[in-house]
Amino acid sequence: MVCFFFFSFTTVPSRVFSVQEVRSLYDQLTINSQELPHWDCFAYGMQGYLKLDNEGQIQQPYLTLIDFSLPSTEKRLWVIDMRQYKVVEHTYVSHGMNSGLVQPTDFSNEEGSFKSSLGFYLTTSIYYGKHGLSLKLKGLEPGFNDLAEQRSIVMHGATYVSKKHIQKFNRLGRSQGCPALAQKEANRIIPMIKDQSCLFIYAPQKTYLEQSSFITEQSI
Repeated sequence: MVCFFFFSFTTVPSRVFSVQEVRSLYDQLTINSQELPHWDCFAYGMQGYLKLDNEGQIQQPYLTLIDFSLPSTEKRLWVIDMRQYKVVEHTYVSHGMNSGLVQPTDFSNEEGSFKSSLGFYLTTSIYYGKHGLSLKLKGLEPGFNDLAEQRSIVMHGATYVSKKHIQKFNRLGRSQGCPALAQKEANRIIPMIKDQSCLFIYAPQKTYLEQSSFITEQSI
């Protein structure tokens, strides 16, 4: 087991973690949380977070992971506090209506596709729209999610994200491509992660994993 110290990532310039170190961090989270995203989702998410942090783009020390390798009947959004290094939120999140019924398998960056988009985002400002409190997202990956703002892909609350909806329909409701949360969770999570924190939407899609500039297989 690789030893490590707890610190704020934003205070350490150009920090690069080995795979062993990231695995150690993952194991630490496992001790404190019974359910975590799949290892690949976490490891890739750490790669992107560190890249953005080293570039000075991270202002709020939170890493939000959405693991779309899981069905909508499972809680598949995590918010990790990168200062205290612990999971502070774990909840349900919807996917786009044309990405799949229960399990999202089809993703797009195209306007009007009503599909979810994979990759890394920076959170930006909050506003009040037709879904109430909402969070703008800036897609950072050309060809995968860089049209998020043009498509109005935001994080917002929705009545179709709830345990009751799952019990009635055996799945969550679906969005037009936005990562929607239950309204109560949205009102709590959005103010926490606004203003340049890192959000990563993952699925084991070969094209994305091979072409993303944020992900490398060799090192973390």
